[in-house]
Amino acid sequence: MTLREIIDNFQGELDEKAKVHEEIAVVTRKLIFYSKHGIMAIHRGDVAEAKSKIEQMELMRKRLDAILDLHRDAYTGSVRVAIQEYAEAHILLSLVEQKHYPDPSELKISAISYILGLADSVGEFRRRALNCLLEGDLGEAERCLNIMKEIYGELISLEKAYVLARELRRKCDIARRIIDATLADVMMEARSSSLQKTVERLEEKIRDVKEGLRET
Repeated sequence: MTLREIIDNFQGELDEKAKVHEEIAVVTRKLIFYSKHGIMAIHRGDVAEAKSKIEQMELMRKRLDAILDLHRDAYTGSVRVAIQEYAEAHILLSLVEQKHYPDPSELKISAISYILGLADSVGEFRRRALNCLLEGDLGEAERCLNIMKEIYGELISLEKAYVLARELRRKCDIARRIIDATLADVMMEARSSSLQKTVERLEEKIRDVKEGLRET
């Protein structure tokens, strides 16, 4: 068999793989799109819209799984990124609405995908904390900060994960900086809120004294 004949025999396989690659590219883009828009809806406080985007995200996930079941070698970097975005959206929605972490077995994702999704969610919880501070909800901002600290504390203990996912160390370093910045923001708001309450109590005492003087 000549080299030309060998190459010609490859054409059918290569055409099929190229077709699969294009289909996966379309599905992963849509999966990431719905994940990001679901997260944006959560930050807007539009839970109904967030759930709608999550449902569309699930449809894309099913399409992706169907393709990968037939073409296991098509699990590329773009697929890993899409699954991490998928995990991140579920983690954020579950902790915001139901106050607990989603079960990775129910999401049908690997430990590494879940861990990397957790790491990325720290940035989203900072964004939520800042939104809460703007709205005067110090309690929810503090809850977000505690979630961020809990996630970071658990991730840095996973020594084997650092070997399996090299980007985890970088994500944890970023998470640490984000947590420090959020802590400073929350503490500043807490001091401001405490000062405001002290001023209000003082003003109330002054009014009471003035009313007492008028009565005498």
